[in-house]
Order: sequence, then C-alpha cells, then structure tokens
Amino acid sequence: MRFREGPLGDLKVPLTWTAAVALIVAAVIAVAFLLADRRETLQEQAYGVTRQTVDTVARPVSGAIAAPGRWTGLGLDYVRSYFFTAHENRRLKTELAEMRQWRDRALALQDQNDRFKSLLGLRTDPPIPMASARVVSDSRGPFANTRLADAGSERGIVVGNPVLNERGLVGRVVGVSGGVSRVLLLTDIASRTPVMIDRTNARAILTGDGGPNPKLEYLRGVDPIQQGDRVVTSGDGGVVPRGLPVGAAVKGLDGRWRVVLFADQASIDYVRILLFKDFAQLADEKQLQARSLPPVTTEDPQTSILSAPKPITPSPSPPAKPASTAQKPPAPTARTPAAVTPPQTGAPR
Repeated sequence: MRFREGPLGDLKVPLTWTAAVALIVAAVIAVAFLLADRRETLQEQAYGVTRQTVDTVARPVSGAIAAPGRWTGLGLDYVRSYFFTAHENRRLKTELAEMRQWRDRALALQDQNDRFKSLLGLRTDPPIPMASARVVSDSRGPFANTRLADAGSERGIVVGNPVLNERGLVGRVVGVSGGVSRVLLLTDIASRTPVMIDRTNARAILTGDGGPNPKLEYLRGVDPIQQGDRVVTSGDGGVVPRGLPVGAAVKGLDGRWRVVLFADQASIDYVRILLFKDFAQLADEKQLQARSLPPVTTEDPQTSILSAPKPITPSPSPPAKPASTAQKPPAPTARTPAAVTPPQTGAPR
C-alpha cells in the first residue's frame, strides 16, 4: 500500500497549506520591517504611512504570538496558588494571631496611659502633696475589705492618709511599713467617713457594712437628700480634706440611703495617696507670720496728754438767782483717757 493511500496521506495537504501561509506571513512581516528600517531612502510622508501600516499589522500578530505565553503564565500562577493555598492559609493564620496579640497589647497600653493621665490630673484645692502607688494585693472577706499598695513610709505616707483612684475616694491608710501600706476601703465594716450632700451641705457618716454600697447614717436637716445627689467628703474632724468625690446617693432595698461609689467605676489597681495630716498643713505659714500692721497716727507730738485741756464753753442757761456767796469753779484737773469733768457754774444748792 502506498503512503499516499494510507491513513496519514490526508495530513500532507493541510501541513503544506499551513507551511505556505506561515511563509507568506513571515515574508510580509520581513518586507514591512525592511521598509520601516530604510528611513534614509524614503520620503517622510511615505515613511509615516509605511510605519502606520506595519504597526497596524503587527499589533494583532504580536498579541496572537504573545497570547500563549500569557496564558501559560496565568495557568502556572493558578496551579501554584492551588497547590500552595494550604501553606499560605497557615502563614496568614499565624500572622493574624500575632497581630491580635499586638492589638491587645496596644489597647491595654492605651487604657493604662489614659488612667495614668487621669491620676496625674488629680488636683485638690488647696494643693496637697500626693504619692502614686500600685495595688499589689487584695484581701476580701465577709466583712474585711483591704488592699496593699507598694508605697510606704519612705514616701512620707502615714496612717490616716486618704487614698483615691481616678474616679474618687477609695479609702484611707490604716497601716504603714517600709515599702508597703494597707488601705482600708470605704466598704469595710470598720470604715467611718464624714461626708456631706453636695446640694444641701447636709452632714452624714458614710458607714461600710461589707457590701458594695456603704450606707449613710446620722443624716441631719429637713429633706437633706434626694435620689442621685452627689456625695463628697465634709472634712469634719480633720480626717480627710473637704470636697473629695465619694459617690451618688441611692435608696437601698432596705429603705436606707446608700452611696454608689465613684471609685467602683474603675479597677482599683493604681491609686494616689494624699499626704494629708491635718488642716494646719493647708495654711500658708509665711503669710500667717507676715505682720502688716496699720500705720500709727497721733496728734501733735508737742501736745502732751497730761497738759491742761482747753475750757469747755457751757451752753446758755437761764439766769440763776443771786446768792450771797459764789463759789469759784475748781481748778482744771489733768485729762484722763476715761472721761473729762466740765467746770460747774452757778451757786451751790
């Protein structure tokens, strides 16, 4: 059997035509490039037309030639992403976990920075020295409620110093040693703090009972308190300065007035201890010791207070009856600071 009559005989014509078409296209492109490169022999207008024709023909041809390479690159990228998806997913999960840790740390530092700013912004009027401390221990029980702060006698802290956080009064110092001090909270059963209602200036004693809201006792005055009134320290007894924020008044379930503490609105971990002893330290000693007496003005220095005073002219009176004898007025006496006796006129009775 001849090759032309075999099953592959029909393939010769298509291959021949394909080769012929490819040869013609290559020849056309080669001629176009040759004409485009001969810039010195062609006129400017002819060169422009030729170059435009070549660019018009080369654009689809170049796109068709580059398409297989582009498709191959896209296919490789797809296959690569398909096979490496699991690895990329694990890497992204690890990176996301690390980013969450940094996010939590940044939020914690921002919150801590805001609290430090609030603590540093605490001011009293008049100014009172303060010491910053961090709460390192919490002692809770059915009745006792105290904290330990990492500042002691080396910072000038003494028993009785008030303790505040950025919201309000926390309690007072009941024990001090080197490097540590014990703080008795307002909720402790042994806590007694003189307070007043800011709206009416009504006095009361804030008494802890172990619960979260200490009660108000010994309220004085007619209708002294209402729901939501602001409670501050009164300064009575010299225990704490006046005007420190304590909380808001509420009516308890037992019908007694209690206080929702401002200090409970934030965690008690950083505090400021007022170095307050008594009200004597709030006075300006230099101003009290300064003596500014008014100037002393006197009369004529030549005139002595012991000299004889000028006679006082008596007021006109009706004429007296004649008498046989008339007593002369007594001689003027020295003036005394208490009083001066005027001379008598007329006859004695």
